[in-house]
Amino acid sequence: MTSSGAPTEPADFRAAVASLHAARIRPEIEVGPIRPPQRLAPYSYAIGAEVRQSGDDSDDVPVDSPGSSFGRLILLYDPAGQDAWNGTMRLVAYVQAEVEAALAMDPLLPEVAWSWLSDALGVPAGESASTPGTSADRTIDVTALGGTVTSTTSVRYGDIAGPPRAHQLELRASWTATGLEIGGHLEAFCEVLSSAAGLPPVGVTELGSA
Repeated sequence: MTSSGAPTEPADFRAAVASLHAARIRPEIEVGPIRPPQRLAPYSYAIGAEVRQSGDDSDDVPVDSPGSSFGRLILLYDPAGQDAWNGTMRLVAYVQAEVEAALAMDPLLPEVAWSWLSDALGVPAGESASTPGTSADRTIDVTALGGTVTSTTSVRYGDIAGPPRAHQLELRASWTATGLEIGGHLEAFCEVLSSAAGLPPVGVTELGSA
């Protein structure tokens, strides 16, 4: 069953979906509902996010958008719970972004990228559960955090559009939310997407952007 928070769905799931819609997202990031994956949980909801390029006025939120910084955040809900989750609500995140060659070749890139996520969620380094109240003045309770970071290089040959060599960063992660307020998790996810895209911190203006 895929879901959108309709009245016929469990109250806890509807509350979680509603909190996603109340999240505060920086204007450079476009978010919107997308089709969630099937059969992972009795109820699911998914949001696509993309960092807007200058001059891009499209209203579409793509599931995959090669050459840009984009991602997906999926909410899975199983009222009976799952042993592997250690709870009833699981968040699954995917981020992909193009990075500069120097950053792609940095052997510390995976650690840095993972720190973007753990810091946003308030999870101390080397641990898999958050310390409540430490995530950017938001209370996000997280447990069973795990994932992977991958850096790849694509080389184009022959008659194909695009730069001859491109470098991508991919982050895949999942964690269990221990409360019904999921909006903060979406905000944390968008912080990670902002870092991967190289956006300046909120309230900071880049030189030459005026």
